[in-house]
Amino acid sequence: MASTSFFDDQETRSADQRAADQSALLRSRLAAITEAPAQWREAAATVQTAADLVALPVLRKSDLSGWQKQNPPFGGIAVSNVTHVFQSPGPIYEPGSTSVADFWRMGRFLNAAGFGADDIVQNCFGYHLTPAGHMFESGARAVGAKVLPAGTGQTELQVRAAVDIGTTGYAGTPDYLKIILEKADEMGETLKITKAAVGGGALFPSLRSYYIDRGIACLQCYATADLGNIAYESPAMEGMIVDEGVIVEIVTPGTGDPVTPGEVGEVVVTSLNPDYPLVRFATGDLSAAMDGTSPCGRTNMRIKGWMGRADQTTKIKGMFVRPEQVAELVAHHAEVAKARVVASRAGEQDVMTVQIEASGGDADAYAQSVQQLLKLKGKIEVVAPGSLPKDGLVIEDQRSYD
Repeated sequence: MASTSFFDDQETRSADQRAADQSALLRSRLAAITEAPAQWREAAATVQTAADLVALPVLRKSDLSGWQKQNPPFGGIAVSNVTHVFQSPGPIYEPGSTSVADFWRMGRFLNAAGFGADDIVQNCFGYHLTPAGHMFESGARAVGAKVLPAGTGQTELQVRAAVDIGTTGYAGTPDYLKIILEKADEMGETLKITKAAVGGGALFPSLRSYYIDRGIACLQCYATADLGNIAYESPAMEGMIVDEGVIVEIVTPGTGDPVTPGEVGEVVVTSLNPDYPLVRFATGDLSAAMDGTSPCGRTNMRIKGWMGRADQTTKIKGMFVRPEQVAELVAHHAEVAKARVVASRAGEQDVMTVQIEASGGDADAYAQSVQQLLKLKGKIEVVAPGSLPKDGLVIEDQRSYD
Protein backbone atom coordinates (compact mmCIF):
# COMPACT_ATOMS: atom_id res chain seq x y z
CA MET A 1 0.00 0.00 0.00
CA ALA A 2 1.21 3.54 -0.75
CA SER A 3 2.01 5.78 2.18
CA THR A 4 -0.64 7.98 3.77
CA SER A 5 1.94 9.84 5.87
CA PHE A 6 3.49 13.12 4.82
CA PHE A 7 7.15 13.77 4.07
CA ASP A 8 7.09 17.04 6.08
CA ASP A 9 4.68 19.75 7.16
CA GLN A 10 5.34 21.80 4.01
CA GLU A 11 2.98 19.50 2.13
CA THR A 12 -0.03 20.51 4.22
CA ARG A 13 0.55 24.28 4.47
CA SER A 14 -2.31 26.63 3.80
CA ALA A 15 -2.23 28.38 0.44
CA ASP A 16 -1.50 31.71 2.15
CA GLN A 17 1.38 30.28 4.18
CA ARG A 18 2.90 28.56 1.15
CA ALA A 19 2.64 31.74 -0.90
CA ALA A 20 4.31 33.79 1.84
CA ASP A 21 7.09 31.24 2.36
CA GLN A 22 7.78 30.80 -1.34
CA SER A 23 7.66 34.53 -2.02
CA ALA A 24 10.34 35.12 0.64
CA LEU A 25 12.51 32.36 -0.85
CA LEU A 26 11.92 33.67 -4.36
CA ARG A 27 13.04 37.20 -3.46
CA SER A 28 16.11 35.79 -1.74
CA ARG A 29 17.04 33.61 -4.72
CA LEU A 30 16.58 36.42 -7.24
CA ALA A 31 18.64 38.85 -5.17
CA ALA A 32 21.48 36.33 -5.07
CA ILE A 33 21.72 36.11 -8.87
CA THR A 34 24.33 38.76 -9.48
CA GLU A 35 25.84 37.39 -12.71
CA ALA A 36 22.74 38.23 -14.82
CA PRO A 37 22.59 41.32 -17.08
CA ALA A 38 21.69 44.57 -15.34
CA GLN A 39 18.34 44.83 -17.15
CA TRP A 40 17.34 41.38 -15.86
CA ARG A 41 18.40 42.23 -12.31
CA GLU A 42 16.40 45.45 -12.43
CA ALA A 43 13.29 43.51 -13.47
CA ALA A 44 13.97 40.84 -10.83
CA ALA A 45 14.08 43.51 -8.15
CA THR A 46 10.39 44.23 -8.83
CA VAL A 47 9.36 40.61 -8.21
CA GLN A 48 7.65 40.20 -4.86
CA THR A 49 5.52 37.09 -5.46
CA ALA A 50 5.18 34.25 -7.97
CA ALA A 51 2.60 36.30 -9.89
CA ASP A 52 5.29 38.90 -10.61
CA LEU A 53 7.55 36.40 -12.40
CA VAL A 54 5.82 37.34 -15.65
CA ALA A 55 8.11 40.41 -15.68
CA LEU A 56 11.08 38.14 -16.39
CA PRO A 57 11.86 36.39 -19.71
CA VAL A 58 11.37 32.66 -20.18
CA LEU A 59 14.61 30.66 -20.21
CA ARG A 60 14.66 27.92 -22.84
CA LYS A 61 16.97 24.95 -23.25
CA SER A 62 18.36 26.51 -26.42
CA ASP A 63 19.31 29.61 -24.39
CA LEU A 64 20.97 27.50 -21.72
CA SER A 65 22.87 25.49 -24.33
CA GLY A 66 24.13 28.70 -25.93
CA TRP A 67 25.24 30.08 -22.57
CA GLN A 68 27.12 26.88 -21.81
CA LYS A 69 28.98 26.97 -25.10
CA GLN A 70 30.11 30.50 -24.29
CA ASN A 71 30.87 29.84 -20.63
CA PRO A 72 31.23 26.12 -19.82
CA PRO A 73 30.08 24.10 -18.08
CA PHE A 74 27.04 25.83 -16.55
CA GLY A 75 26.71 28.93 -18.71
CA GLY A 76 27.86 31.38 -16.05
CA ILE A 77 25.07 30.47 -13.61
CA ALA A 78 26.47 30.61 -10.09
CA VAL A 79 26.24 27.10 -8.60
CA SER A 80 27.42 25.75 -5.26
CA ASN A 81 28.01 22.46 -3.44
CA VAL A 82 28.66 20.68 -6.75
CA THR A 83 29.93 17.11 -6.47
CA HIS A 84 28.84 15.82 -9.90
CA VAL A 85 28.53 17.13 -13.45
CA PHE A 86 26.00 15.40 -15.73
CA GLN A 87 25.39 15.53 -19.46
CA SER A 88 21.99 15.42 -21.12
CA PRO A 89 21.24 15.40 -24.87
CA GLY A 90 22.07 18.69 -26.53
CA PRO A 91 24.53 18.48 -24.92
CA ILE A 92 23.44 20.35 -21.79
CA TYR A 93 25.36 20.03 -18.54
CA GLU A 94 23.71 19.93 -15.13
CA PRO A 95 25.25 20.07 -11.67
CA GLY A 96 24.48 17.56 -8.97
CA SER A 97 25.34 17.23 -5.33
CA THR A 98 25.64 14.49 -2.74
CA SER A 99 26.78 16.98 -0.10
CA VAL A 100 23.27 18.48 -0.06
CA ALA A 101 20.45 16.32 1.29
CA ASP A 102 18.15 15.16 -1.52
CA PHE A 103 19.43 17.72 -4.03
CA TRP A 104 16.74 16.78 -6.59
CA ARG A 105 13.90 16.53 -4.00
CA MET A 106 12.85 13.00 -4.95
CA GLY A 107 12.28 11.89 -1.35
CA ARG A 108 8.89 13.58 -1.26
CA PHE A 109 7.71 11.48 -4.21
CA LEU A 110 9.13 8.21 -2.88
CA ASN A 111 7.47 8.84 0.46
CA ALA A 112 4.13 9.37 -1.29
CA ALA A 113 4.71 6.11 -3.18
CA GLY A 114 5.11 4.26 0.12
CA PHE A 115 8.88 3.78 0.20
CA GLY A 116 10.53 3.78 3.61
CA ALA A 117 13.25 2.41 5.85
CA ASP A 118 12.10 -1.20 5.46
CA ASP A 119 12.54 -1.16 1.67
CA ILE A 120 15.28 -2.26 -0.66
CA VAL A 121 14.94 -0.30 -3.89
CA GLN A 122 16.11 -1.75 -7.19
CA ASN A 123 17.11 1.47 -8.94
CA CYS A 124 16.97 0.78 -12.67
CA PHE A 125 17.60 4.33 -13.81
CA GLY A 126 20.91 4.99 -15.56
CA TYR A 127 23.93 6.10 -13.55
CA HIS A 128 26.11 7.17 -16.47
CA LEU A 129 26.30 10.74 -17.82
CA THR A 130 22.63 11.55 -17.06
CA PRO A 131 21.54 12.10 -13.44
CA ALA A 132 18.38 9.95 -13.19
CA GLY A 133 20.05 7.14 -11.21
CA HIS A 134 21.53 9.59 -8.72
CA MET A 135 18.26 11.51 -8.48
CA PHE A 136 16.29 8.47 -7.35
CA GLU A 137 19.08 7.19 -5.13
CA SER A 138 19.15 10.48 -3.24
CA GLY A 139 15.38 10.23 -2.83
CA ALA A 140 15.67 6.68 -1.50
CA ARG A 141 18.27 7.81 1.04
CA ALA A 142 15.95 10.63 2.10
CA VAL A 143 13.29 8.10 3.13
CA GLY A 144 15.83 5.72 4.69
CA ALA A 145 15.58 2.97 2.08
CA LYS A 146 18.48 0.80 0.95
CA VAL A 147 19.44 0.89 -2.74
CA LEU A 148 20.58 -1.66 -5.30
CA PRO A 149 22.16 0.55 -8.02
CA ALA A 150 21.04 -1.76 -10.82
CA GLY A 151 20.99 0.58 -13.80
CA THR A 152 19.58 -0.79 -17.05
CA GLY A 153 20.03 -4.04 -18.97
CA GLN A 154 21.18 -7.54 -17.98
CA THR A 155 17.64 -8.53 -17.07
CA GLU A 156 18.50 -12.03 -15.88
CA LEU A 157 21.02 -10.60 -13.42
CA GLN A 158 18.39 -8.05 -12.34
CA VAL A 159 16.05 -10.91 -11.43
CA ARG A 160 18.80 -12.85 -9.67
CA ALA A 161 19.74 -9.83 -7.55
CA ALA A 162 16.10 -9.03 -6.74
CA VAL A 163 15.57 -12.59 -5.50
CA ASP A 164 18.82 -12.84 -3.55
CA ILE A 165 18.53 -9.54 -1.67
CA GLY A 166 14.73 -9.42 -1.40
CA THR A 167 14.04 -6.28 -3.38
CA THR A 168 10.72 -4.74 -2.29
CA GLY A 169 10.60 -1.61 -4.47
CA TYR A 170 11.40 -0.64 -8.04
CA ALA A 171 12.55 2.71 -9.45
CA GLY A 172 12.92 3.15 -13.19
CA THR A 173 11.05 3.71 -16.42
CA PRO A 174 7.45 2.48 -16.47
CA ASP A 175 7.93 -0.38 -18.92
CA TYR A 176 11.20 -1.91 -17.71
CA LEU A 177 9.65 -3.38 -14.56
CA LYS A 178 7.34 -5.45 -16.78
CA ILE A 179 10.38 -6.85 -18.56
CA ILE A 180 11.94 -7.83 -15.22
CA LEU A 181 8.70 -9.46 -14.03
CA GLU A 182 8.32 -11.44 -17.24
CA LYS A 183 11.94 -12.61 -17.02
CA ALA A 184 11.30 -13.70 -13.42
CA ASP A 185 8.29 -15.70 -14.59
CA GLU A 186 10.42 -17.31 -17.27
CA MET A 187 13.06 -18.22 -14.66
CA GLY A 188 10.44 -19.58 -12.26
CA GLU A 189 11.23 -16.94 -9.64
CA THR A 190 8.83 -14.94 -7.47
CA LEU A 191 9.81 -11.37 -6.65
CA LYS A 192 8.86 -9.44 -3.52
CA ILE A 193 8.37 -6.10 -5.27
CA THR A 194 5.15 -4.45 -4.04
CA LYS A 195 5.74 -0.80 -4.97
CA ALA A 196 7.15 1.11 -7.92
CA ALA A 197 8.18 4.73 -8.45
CA VAL A 198 8.50 5.49 -12.15
CA GLY A 199 9.38 8.36 -14.45
CA GLY A 200 11.07 9.17 -17.73
CA GLY A 201 8.16 7.95 -19.86
CA ALA A 202 4.42 7.55 -20.03
CA LEU A 203 2.71 5.24 -17.54
CA PHE A 204 -0.18 4.00 -19.63
CA PRO A 205 -3.35 2.91 -17.79
CA SER A 206 -3.06 -0.63 -19.14
CA LEU A 207 0.48 -0.91 -17.75
CA ARG A 208 -0.56 0.43 -14.36
CA SER A 209 -3.39 -2.13 -14.32
CA TYR A 210 -0.91 -4.89 -15.15
CA TYR A 211 1.15 -3.94 -12.09
CA ILE A 212 -1.92 -3.72 -9.86
CA ASP A 213 -2.88 -7.24 -10.96
CA ARG A 214 0.60 -8.34 -9.87
CA GLY A 215 0.16 -6.72 -6.45
CA ILE A 216 2.37 -3.72 -7.20
CA ALA A 217 1.29 -0.15 -6.43
CA CYS A 218 2.85 2.05 -9.15
CA LEU A 219 3.00 5.86 -9.00
CA GLN A 220 4.75 8.26 -11.36
CA CYS A 221 6.54 11.58 -11.10
CA TYR A 222 7.35 14.39 -13.50
CA ALA A 223 11.01 15.38 -13.19
CA THR A 224 13.82 16.72 -15.37
CA ALA A 225 17.60 16.63 -15.15
CA ASP A 226 17.70 20.42 -14.87
CA LEU A 227 15.03 20.94 -12.24
CA GLY A 228 14.72 17.70 -10.32
CA ASN A 229 11.24 16.73 -9.17
CA ILE A 230 8.50 19.03 -10.50
CA ALA A 231 5.33 17.11 -9.61
CA TYR A 232 4.30 13.66 -8.46
CA GLU A 233 1.35 11.36 -7.93
CA SER A 234 0.03 10.50 -4.50
CA PRO A 235 -2.13 7.50 -3.54
CA ALA A 236 -5.20 9.58 -4.44
CA MET A 237 -4.06 9.45 -8.10
CA GLU A 238 -5.94 12.63 -8.99
CA GLY A 239 -3.48 14.65 -11.04
CA MET A 240 0.10 15.39 -9.99
CA ILE A 241 0.99 17.50 -6.95
CA VAL A 242 3.57 20.21 -7.54
CA ASP A 243 6.75 19.78 -5.49
CA GLU A 244 7.28 22.23 -2.64
CA GLY A 245 10.69 23.32 -3.97
CA VAL A 246 9.49 24.81 -7.26
CA ILE A 247 7.03 27.38 -8.58
CA VAL A 248 5.08 26.22 -11.63
CA GLU A 249 3.45 28.47 -14.22
CA ILE A 250 1.35 27.37 -17.20
CA VAL A 251 1.87 29.76 -20.12
CA THR A 252 0.81 30.10 -23.73
CA PRO A 253 3.40 28.24 -25.88
CA GLY A 254 5.90 30.59 -27.44
CA THR A 255 5.30 33.28 -24.80
CA GLY A 256 5.69 33.83 -21.09
CA ASP A 257 2.06 34.86 -20.67
CA PRO A 258 -0.03 32.83 -18.19
CA VAL A 259 -3.02 30.99 -19.63
CA THR A 260 -6.51 31.13 -18.16
CA PRO A 261 -6.66 28.78 -15.13
CA GLY A 262 -7.43 25.26 -16.31
CA GLU A 263 -6.31 25.90 -19.89
CA VAL A 264 -3.56 23.78 -21.42
CA GLY A 265 -0.21 25.51 -21.83
CA GLU A 266 3.54 25.11 -21.50
CA VAL A 267 5.00 24.22 -18.11
CA VAL A 268 7.47 26.88 -16.93
CA VAL A 269 9.30 26.23 -13.67
CA THR A 270 11.26 28.39 -11.24
CA SER A 271 13.49 26.34 -8.98
CA LEU A 272 13.98 27.56 -5.41
CA ASN A 273 17.18 25.49 -5.13
CA PRO A 274 19.87 27.90 -3.80
CA ASP A 275 22.65 25.76 -5.30
CA TYR A 276 21.35 25.86 -8.88
CA PRO A 277 18.77 28.61 -9.47
CA LEU A 278 16.79 28.37 -12.70
CA VAL A 279 14.21 31.11 -13.20
CA ARG A 280 11.22 30.62 -15.51
CA PHE A 281 12.78 27.58 -17.15
CA ALA A 282 10.62 26.31 -20.01
CA THR A 283 10.27 22.54 -19.98
CA GLY A 284 8.74 22.30 -23.44
CA ASP A 285 5.95 20.15 -21.99
CA LEU A 286 2.22 20.84 -22.01
CA SER A 287 -0.04 20.50 -18.98
CA ALA A 288 -2.88 22.29 -17.20
CA ALA A 289 -3.57 23.36 -13.64
CA MET A 290 -6.35 21.60 -11.74
CA ASP A 291 -8.87 23.13 -9.36
CA GLY A 292 -8.76 22.38 -5.66
CA THR A 293 -6.36 20.19 -3.72
CA SER A 294 -5.69 16.47 -3.61
CA PRO A 295 -7.94 14.22 -1.51
CA CYS A 296 -4.75 12.79 0.02
CA GLY A 297 -4.40 15.95 2.13
CA ARG A 298 -1.45 17.51 0.29
CA THR A 299 -2.42 21.11 -0.40
CA ASN A 300 -0.12 22.34 -3.17
CA MET A 301 -1.19 23.13 -6.73
CA ARG A 302 -1.96 20.16 -8.95
CA ILE A 303 -1.37 19.71 -12.68
CA LYS A 304 -2.88 17.15 -15.03
CA GLY A 305 0.45 15.56 -15.87
CA TRP A 306 2.18 15.39 -19.25
CA MET A 307 -0.15 16.39 -22.10
CA GLY A 308 2.27 16.64 -25.05
CA ARG A 309 5.04 18.90 -26.23
CA ALA A 310 4.79 22.67 -26.48
CA ASP A 311 7.23 22.98 -29.37
CA GLN A 312 4.70 22.90 -32.19
CA THR A 313 7.08 24.18 -34.86
CA THR A 314 5.60 22.99 -38.16
CA LYS A 315 6.81 23.18 -41.75
CA ILE A 316 4.14 24.57 -44.08
CA LYS A 317 4.80 25.13 -47.79
CA GLY A 318 8.46 24.47 -47.07
CA MET A 319 8.69 27.15 -44.36
CA PHE A 320 8.84 26.62 -40.60
CA VAL A 321 6.09 28.31 -38.58
CA ARG A 322 6.88 28.65 -34.87
CA PRO A 323 4.73 29.37 -31.81
CA GLU A 324 6.77 32.52 -31.18
CA GLN A 325 5.63 33.90 -34.55
CA VAL A 326 1.99 33.24 -33.69
CA ALA A 327 2.51 35.03 -30.36
CA GLU A 328 4.01 37.97 -32.23
CA LEU A 329 0.96 38.07 -34.50
CA VAL A 330 -1.37 38.27 -31.48
CA ALA A 331 0.73 41.02 -29.90
CA HIS A 332 0.66 42.98 -33.17
CA HIS A 333 -3.11 43.62 -32.90
CA ALA A 334 -4.52 44.88 -29.60
CA GLU A 335 -8.01 43.52 -30.26
CA VAL A 336 -6.78 39.96 -30.92
CA ALA A 337 -7.04 37.66 -27.90
CA LYS A 338 -5.72 34.49 -29.47
CA ALA A 339 -4.67 32.93 -32.77
CA ARG A 340 -4.31 29.42 -34.12
CA VAL A 341 -2.54 28.28 -37.28
CA VAL A 342 -4.05 25.21 -38.96
CA ALA A 343 -2.02 23.28 -41.53
CA SER A 344 -4.02 21.11 -43.94
CA ARG A 345 -3.87 19.76 -47.49
CA ALA A 346 -5.93 20.52 -50.58
CA GLY A 347 -5.09 18.17 -53.40
CA GLU A 348 -1.32 17.88 -53.21
CA GLN A 349 -0.67 21.32 -51.73
CA ASP A 350 -0.29 22.65 -48.20
CA VAL A 351 -2.92 25.08 -46.98
CA MET A 352 -2.43 27.43 -44.03
CA THR A 353 -5.50 28.80 -42.26
CA VAL A 354 -5.05 31.36 -39.51
CA GLN A 355 -7.92 31.54 -37.05
CA ILE A 356 -8.03 34.90 -35.29
CA GLU A 357 -10.05 35.21 -32.07
CA ALA A 358 -11.24 38.80 -31.97
CA SER A 359 -14.39 40.89 -31.75
CA GLY A 360 -14.36 42.21 -35.28
CA GLY A 361 -11.21 43.55 -36.85
CA ASP A 362 -10.00 43.85 -40.42
CA ALA A 363 -9.36 40.49 -42.08
CA ASP A 364 -7.22 42.14 -44.77
CA ALA A 365 -5.01 43.76 -42.11
CA TYR A 366 -4.66 40.39 -40.41
CA ALA A 367 -3.69 38.80 -43.73
CA GLN A 368 -0.95 41.39 -44.23
CA SER A 369 0.38 40.77 -40.71
CA VAL A 370 0.37 37.00 -41.30
CA GLN A 371 2.41 37.40 -44.47
CA GLN A 372 4.80 39.80 -42.74
CA LEU A 373 5.30 37.85 -39.50
CA LEU A 374 4.82 34.22 -40.58
CA LYS A 375 6.40 34.79 -44.02
CA LEU A 376 3.53 32.91 -45.69
CA LYS A 377 0.15 33.74 -47.17
CA GLY A 378 -2.80 32.13 -45.48
CA LYS A 379 -6.56 32.05 -45.32
CA ILE A 380 -7.90 34.22 -42.48
CA GLU A 381 -10.85 33.18 -40.32
CA VAL A 382 -12.01 35.69 -37.69
CA VAL A 383 -13.80 33.81 -34.89
CA ALA A 384 -15.69 34.97 -31.81
CA PRO A 385 -13.82 35.51 -28.52
CA GLY A 386 -13.64 32.31 -26.48
CA SER A 387 -14.39 30.00 -29.41
CA LEU A 388 -10.90 28.57 -30.07
CA PRO A 389 -10.11 25.28 -28.27
CA LYS A 390 -8.31 25.54 -24.92
CA ASP A 391 -5.95 22.66 -25.66
CA GLY A 392 -2.60 24.45 -25.70
CA LEU A 393 -2.21 24.26 -29.47
CA VAL A 394 -1.29 27.40 -31.35
CA ILE A 395 -0.24 25.41 -34.44
CA GLU A 396 -2.45 22.47 -35.43
CA ASP A 397 -1.22 20.07 -38.10
CA GLN A 398 -4.20 18.28 -39.67
CA ARG A 399 -2.21 16.69 -42.48
CA SER A 400 -2.02 12.89 -42.64
CA TYR A 401 1.44 11.36 -42.81
CA ASP A 402 0.27 7.76 -43.28
